[in-house]
Amino acid sequence: MLIELPCPIPYVPVMSHDNYPNEYIRGILNSVKTIALVGASQNPARPSWIVTKYLLERGYDVIPINPGLAGSELLGKKVYASLADVPGPIDMVEVFRNSEAAGPITDEALALDPLPKVLWMQLSVRNDEAAAKAEAKGLKVVMDRCPKIEFGRLSGEISWQGVNSRMLSSKKPVLSGKGFQKLSLNRP
Repeated sequence: MLIELPCPIPYVPVMSHDNYPNEYIRGILNSVKTIALVGASQNPARPSWIVTKYLLERGYDVIPINPGLAGSELLGKKVYASLADVPGPIDMVEVFRNSEAAGPITDEALALDPLPKVLWMQLSVRNDEAAAKAEAKGLKVVMDRCPKIEFGRLSGEISWQGVNSRMLSSKKPVLSGKGFQKLSLNRP
């Protein structure tokens, strides 16, 4: 008697979501290009607007997602009502909503074809069930972190404001393209 086993699920190492290695975060920020920011705001005083502007200035293609603003433009980018409405592939879904909303947003992200590479939940957003679903499908997950802060910390930009970046290096930081106030993640 021949027993047919189901296809094996690819092995995804268990990630501690309490503390992320710098190389894990750096690898994500270096590999993604298109970021769908769910919960984008048109108010310049809101953190989601500030993060959108910062990431756009660092060369990321940020796609704002907000059903109330769908069809309008935010910082020169078309706003979409949902992830499914975005016409091209998405590398990273950033959740700028509360922890409860992260579950349905994760389900929407997991219905995309192709799948995004990363699910990123903003500061104070943590949903372990959503993270487990995403990891089971092969996505990298970051919770309770801000990509703007992490980019600034890993590039050294955040230290300009006197914030301890927890990164020590005697090497000169690498400038990112033109300008003197943008550093690269590729520290020597």
